[in-house]
Amino acid sequence: MQRNKKQCLVEHVRRFRARFVQSVGAVLGDVIPGGLLIQWITEEIGGYRERIYGPLVTLVLFIEQVLGADHSCQDTVARGLSARTALGQTPCSLNTAAYCKARWRLPFGLLERLGREVGARLCAGQPAAWRWRGREVKLIDGTTVSMPDTAANQASFPQHRGQKPGLGFPVARLVAVVSLSCGAVLEWAMDACEGKNTGETALLWRLMPRLRRGDVLIADSYYCGYFMLAGLVTLGVDLVMPQHHLRITDFRRGQRLGVRDHGVTWVRPQRPDWMDEAIYATMPETLTMREVRVGGRTLVTTLIDARTVSKPELAELYGSRWHVELDLRAIKTVMQMDILRCQTPGMVEKEIAAHLLAYNLVRAVMAQAACTNNLLPRQLSFKAALQLLNAFEMNLRHDHAMTRTQLLAAVGSRRLAHRPHRVEPRAVKRRPKPHQLLTKPRYVMRERLIKLQERRVAACLS
Repeated sequence: MQRNKKQCLVEHVRRFRARFVQSVGAVLGDVIPGGLLIQWITEEIGGYRERIYGPLVTLVLFIEQVLGADHSCQDTVARGLSARTALGQTPCSLNTAAYCKARWRLPFGLLERLGREVGARLCAGQPAAWRWRGREVKLIDGTTVSMPDTAANQASFPQHRGQKPGLGFPVARLVAVVSLSCGAVLEWAMDACEGKNTGETALLWRLMPRLRRGDVLIADSYYCGYFMLAGLVTLGVDLVMPQHHLRITDFRRGQRLGVRDHGVTWVRPQRPDWMDEAIYATMPETLTMREVRVGGRTLVTTLIDARTVSKPELAELYGSRWHVELDLRAIKTVMQMDILRCQTPGMVEKEIAAHLLAYNLVRAVMAQAACTNNLLPRQLSFKAALQLLNAFEMNLRHDHAMTRTQLLAAVGSRRLAHRPHRVEPRAVKRRPKPHQLLTKPRYVMRERLIKLQERRVAACLS
């Protein structure tokens, strides 16, 4: 790498780290290590030509785009012009073509790698007191996102089969592994919502090799199948899930551990059609599980010892699963990932990876604020942290220690209210506007309107 190019990259890395409150010597201040970031860019991109929208500049603008309220490329290019002006550099054009091409050149592997590395380093560097009994608790859940109705997107992420052609939108399914302690997205997998091996359980099977021995996994009853549990137990992962609605629980059987609390042996069922014989042969013939009736539901867990983990502790542990719902809501609603903007499948994958990377970077700032203010990350508001991070954007570029201190203090002051047992109806008060629903493809309705206008003009002239 040429000396001037390397110097520019080092300076871009320094500003990138400063943008997300990373500083040497600070607690959790090395989630984005400068040397490793340069190494990752070199490995994922290789050689590149120095230009206005270099790899790291494009990466930072892409992150700014998904963190901002506008999300348009025009707003992002304006941000880039503002940054160059503040640094005394030559102004760039406001035409979005160059930025869009640079974003297309940005490797998906770099975005994905950075997102996972930031989450992993944040999770590894957090205080042990944040964990449950010193163990990492991971939350699993799935969701869907929609995207523009283009032929390329429809081919890779088909719309729901119940929708007529031209009236629906392509939909992608996403399964995420989220840290309970720091809230970072550690792993994720995505696919279409239609077709074989595209369900949430199939995506979790892909992520399973990335789980670590000693993890505690919390998920809903959808994942509570024999083979899924067997695969997790084989990896040395403990789990807490509600009993599947098709399995009958009889507390008169098995080893009694307490009131509606027993240990029971599950027997391996017959091989399903989707599993080949080689994998089926590796599955254990029996599983020793603990079934507990607590909090109005039956929980299934591999935490067998009732003296070590009591029923109320299991109920509280499973109750923390709701955090993954809130985290996905923050990503989809607060960060607006619910409706994507990119026109091609490759860019859709990059857009999702950019959202998850940006989310982890905000979580890293929240973790620093929690350490500074002697709080837990889950006590802080994600939306408030995002608002403050965007508000301090211009000051953070200059990497002043006072700015970092004030930002972390402000983030730490935005604590979530303690509202136990809060319930809200799943209904909205504000009525939608009385627009008609589109029942035919847009081009058909557009042609009909044009013909109607032509008939009206002809009638006026006759």
